[in-house]
Amino acid sequence: MINKINKLSKSEFIKVFANIFENAIWIAEELCNQKPFDNFEALSSKMLNIFETATKEKQLKILNAHPDLANKTKISILTPDSLKEQINAGLDQCTKEEFNEFKKLNNTYKKFGFPFILAVKEKTKIEILNNFRKRVFSDPEIEFDEAVKQVKQIANLRLKELNNKDL
Repeated sequence: MINKINKLSKSEFIKVFANIFENAIWIAEELCNQKPFDNFEALSSKMLNIFETATKEKQLKILNAHPDLANKTKISILTPDSLKEQINAGLDQCTKEEFNEFKKLNNTYKKFGFPFILAVKEKTKIEILNNFRKRVFSDPEIEFDEAVKQVKQIANLRLKELNNKDL
């Protein structure tokens, strides 16, 4: 697998890795410049490090690239990864009341300057709502750190899934 990745052209490499961090092509470009990789773990570690060491402004841009959860009006603009993650969590199957609560929570959460972000893989919509209900009252600094942590977790899950695929 890593040999295949190391042999990818820059454009092919960017296509494969551009959405590990939601629409962050610049991370894929920077990662491509660090080829070759000894193994997939080294690649993953370097990619996460690019995000971790980015400026707060660049991190905030990535946070803002994430979609609102369970926003049925924006389902058509979700990236394939986000769409699959939300569907797997059952967020496309919300009742009218649940959609309304998500909408209200999403709007309230905007006070932080970025959308609510949670790695939803293997979580139910009830777990997601309960997490959302708690975090909407959080401190802005704590919430920024939590959002960054969740983005890294999402990226890690996407990398693991990619590692199990045949390119």
